[in-house]
Amino acid sequence: MADTPSPIVVKTPLGALRGEQLSGVLQFRGVPFAEPPVGPLRFRAPQPVKPWTGERDATHFAAAAMQNGEPGIDHSEDCLYLNLWAPSGNGPFPVYLWVHGGGFTGGHAFESMYDGMALTQAGVICISVAYRLGVFGFLDMEPLLGSEYAGSANNALRDLIAALEWIQHNIAAFGGDPGRVTIGGESAGAKLADILMGVPSAQGLFHQVISESGGAERVWSKAQSQTVAHGFGEEWHSQMGSAPAEILNAPGDALLKAQKTFIGAWPQHFPLRCQVDGSLIQLRPIEKITAGSSKGKRLLIGTNRDESALFIGPHPQKDPIAADLGNMLSEKFSPVYKAYRGIYPQMSDEQLRIRAVTAEEYWIPSIRVADAHVKGGGTAWMYRLDFSETSGYLRGYAFHSLDVRLVWNRPSLLTENAVAEADLAKEMHQAWLAFVRGETPAAPNVPAWTQYDSTSRPTMIFDTQNHVETKPQEAELRLWDGVL
Repeated sequence: MADTPSPIVVKTPLGALRGEQLSGVLQFRGVPFAEPPVGPLRFRAPQPVKPWTGERDATHFAAAAMQNGEPGIDHSEDCLYLNLWAPSGNGPFPVYLWVHGGGFTGGHAFESMYDGMALTQAGVICISVAYRLGVFGFLDMEPLLGSEYAGSANNALRDLIAALEWIQHNIAAFGGDPGRVTIGGESAGAKLADILMGVPSAQGLFHQVISESGGAERVWSKAQSQTVAHGFGEEWHSQMGSAPAEILNAPGDALLKAQKTFIGAWPQHFPLRCQVDGSLIQLRPIEKITAGSSKGKRLLIGTNRDESALFIGPHPQKDPIAADLGNMLSEKFSPVYKAYRGIYPQMSDEQLRIRAVTAEEYWIPSIRVADAHVKGGGTAWMYRLDFSETSGYLRGYAFHSLDVRLVWNRPSLLTENAVAEADLAKEMHQAWLAFVRGETPAAPNVPAWTQYDSTSRPTMIFDTQNHVETKPQEAELRLWDGVL
């Protein structure tokens, strides 16, 4: 017979929260960490949440951030909420803040995959957090609405900082240790965590990072960001026939409609990005990390061997174009791509396309973060997931996001290699848990995991037989020198 949740109330500095207790875990859903960014706060930096009186219900997830293409799911601009799972003991417990992926335009904090029960039963407070997406969180509104909206392309990043500040002020009420906070995520969530490593004002809010398929390259200069803003303004005027100032009061769905057309027509992938505004992001994050902005912090970082098979398909018939690239223009990419045949003469054209696009968007940016972090005085552990799907469309590929179900110990039970996948999921889950606790990432059947250095580049290869490789893909890495 399944356990029945019982009510639990925790008093925080902001007010009392009523959640649920189940199997020794306290669960709180839809907890506000900032004021709703609506009305006069639309496109503004997040504001501290106001205290409340009485007990606030925290037994239901909040609506998802505004995004396209999700019938049947509640969306709202009022989206700055987090979900928290805490052990029922006294602590203090380490804290893991999870940032979901979705290309800066999609994703949710309430995915069942991100249920924190298993992590919490192992003695970790787990938090999943929402942030503003698309034009609401990553568009520079200054060219359209005036100087008071300067830096609005970084509002999503500020949302995450607001969540980290909430943790510092409130997590002790749940038995959490504000001095042991790990921020982590996958894909866009990992990229935002990596970018935060290069934000000086955020450094006191977290102590280590887990980056799955990330990188810190996806930022615009102010000039690039403003070019994007003007492009969106033109699309808005074309669709709505109204001045940019009307964006302030327009329905959110109208903004999403313009966003969809705008992204589809823009010549480069991911036009909505954070901005080097000279204030929050003072320099390119990689430069700040190299200079020691994340000195003393620990980093667990890695990628999947065949990330891009998920996007360009397992059998891509055409060479990569601008729409396939996450960080650079095709004219810079093309010379590097042409050199791949000399490095991997045994690979098919399909395999070369997947390998090169994977490197451009995920592997090389992650290497750059690890190198910068170590040079700046931090410690790092690098991994690569080689375990591949054993059935279906992506059979034979370690594709983008495959790591998520392994790290969260939710392996597929339907694959031909289900037993091996379940074993690997348990191993990766335990290694990640050890890291969050402040230990060296380790688990049974995982060999000793050497710290990363930029010379030998020891990398844990997660597969049916886990092992450490030094200088993996060395010839391929050299192709990217001075390019990305």
